[in-house]
Amino acid sequence: MPRTTVILGSLLIAVGVIGYLASDTSSWTALIPAILGAVLAVCGVLGRSNPKVWIHAALVVALVGALGTLRNVLGLGDLIAGEADRPLAVISGTITFVLLVGYVVLGVRSFIAVRRARRAGGGQLSS
Repeated sequence: MPRTTVILGSLLIAVGVIGYLASDTSSWTALIPAILGAVLAVCGVLGRSNPKVWIHAALVVALVGALGTLRNVLGLGDLIAGEADRPLAVISGTITFVLLVGYVVLGVRSFIAVRRARRAGGGQLSS
């Protein structure tokens, strides 16, 4: 998971920087995916030494980021209809949302696999 977290962080940094450079009015809000990506990349690097703490932190950041970008995803209908006020923000937000939700799904699946492996190995988990 640490490697996946760093890769995701790098992708989000690219989304943010491209969105910032592509916008006519360079607003710092276009860099929100890059900021999320930087935080996730740091969590991924730190997760190599202590994955239990830092990957959980990365998943929390990803979940909060996905919730924060949900508003842009809801603007997809306006984008398709050609009525979006900020089309680049909708596109960037949607890409960010999809990447973050995919990461959260991978993280949850990873935790489930670890729990199943522990149970199969005879170790009892406390509830």
